[in-house]
Amino acid sequence: MSRDVFVTGVGMIPFSKPGANAPYPQMAGQAVRAALADAGLAYALVQQAYVGYVYGDSTAGQRALYEVGMTGIPIVNVNNNCSTGSTALFLARQAVSSDAADCVLALGFEHMSAGAIGTVFTDRPSPFERFDTITDELVGNAQLPLALRYFGGAGLAHMQHYGTKLETFAKIRAKASRHAANNPVALFRKVVTEDEVMASPAVWPGVLTRLMACPPTCGAAAAIVCSAEFAQRHGLNRQVRIVAQAMTTDRPETFAARDMREVVGFSMARDAANQVYEQAGIGPQDVDVIELHDCFAQNELLTYEALGLCPPGGAEKFIVDCDNTYGGKFVTNPSGGLLSKGHPLGATGLAQCTELVQQLRGTAEQRQVQDARLALQHNLGLGGACVVTLYERV
Repeated sequence: MSRDVFVTGVGMIPFSKPGANAPYPQMAGQAVRAALADAGLAYALVQQAYVGYVYGDSTAGQRALYEVGMTGIPIVNVNNNCSTGSTALFLARQAVSSDAADCVLALGFEHMSAGAIGTVFTDRPSPFERFDTITDELVGNAQLPLALRYFGGAGLAHMQHYGTKLETFAKIRAKASRHAANNPVALFRKVVTEDEVMASPAVWPGVLTRLMACPPTCGAAAAIVCSAEFAQRHGLNRQVRIVAQAMTTDRPETFAARDMREVVGFSMARDAANQVYEQAGIGPQDVDVIELHDCFAQNELLTYEALGLCPPGGAEKFIVDCDNTYGGKFVTNPSGGLLSKGHPLGATGLAQCTELVQQLRGTAEQRQVQDARLALQHNLGLGGACVVTLYERV
């Protein structure tokens, strides 16, 4: 049997460009203290911690939490590429749901270097070997950084299959900037127009401009989850419940379909979303607000279809009709998303959680989605793993 799990505290710090950040222990400590303060909870009552980061040495999670306290609890380090933060949340929720613990911390942080993401260990097989092989065969452009090839190639596949215009991806980026203008912790708060996105330097001519890609970022975010009994015993907030959650990894079609959309996890995301809808007994049409993994504007468009917000091939109309923003069918990435808020890999999933919890509490101020009751989170990491989480206002 499983127990209800509530998000009782969230916290994050403003994200920053590499070089402008504090060292990771300080960033992480600040985010955890913010989540504890939000919950009104002492760290001594936390029974387990799952700590996510991608670029760091083993047991960096312990080093980060030693800034907050040394209580002897189990601390598990998590690395699942860009879905690391939500993987930590997935494990924290499982611990509470299964009655292994009553109160668990999920923390994510990243201390990144400037420039495009690349591999660190070059003296052993890369986890992206098969991804690179199929990408070489389908799109080439080996001189481009790997993430640009993957997601640019996926956007190109959508353009070729459905006639999607490059300007449509620019509309997504412009929308992200409008949302971020109301977010005090977003890295980029300047509003940009569709024309400005199109005029930014082409990193892949006809396929991708610089403003369509999220920036390397440093930061930290945290969430505290607990059981109903624990929350009641300690007088904690029970406004937001995790209704359903699913994690998926790649199936053979990732490579066998010979489609760059599959290489970047389309079916992985679709399967996770469908599991969540089935667990909760709802459909995508019931969701009010969504934080999804827009590492590139191209991936946001693909994710609309993967999550069932629109039919396959319907994303361009969905965007043109403004059904992805305030006044439309769904508000997607009210935070500004990864494109504007930034993408510190280990922290991203928990920053998404923070935004959605604030939305469901009704404390998102100028970003507030009116009467939000159900919130959906999508966090994707290539290699691969996808976590989809559904939250409910209780």
